Amino acid sequence: MSSCLFCQLVSGDIPANKVYEDDHVLAFHDIRPQAPVHILIIPKRHIESAQAVKPEDRETLGYLHSVIPIIAEDAGVAEDGYRLVANIGRHGQQTVPHLHYHLLGGRQLGWPPG
Repeated sequence: MSSCLFCQLVSGDIPANKVYEDDHVLAFHDIRPQAPVHILIIPKRHIESAQAVKPEDRETLGYLHSVIPIIAEDAGVAEDGYRLVANIGRHGQQTVPHLHYHLLGGRQLGWPPG
């Protein structure tokens, strides 16, 4: 079994409250939501972070980005808007070393975020 938490979610070893899944992408509700809608979107293939993206990851990440509008629409936040965040590294508060995007919405979000 992989030690990566999100890889364990992908394999089904750990359950997730899934909102979207296909052969390449998994999206699920965050267990500590920071907004009324807080969904994590991950590539099923392990990529450590946005900093670790390589040229061979282009197709995977392009595909992942193409399903974000579907996930946002299904979550009911596409019309009013949402925030998409990728935390990278220790200072960026990345807590799971597997590339993931936070889709946050369902209320007016503040700025600046940090």
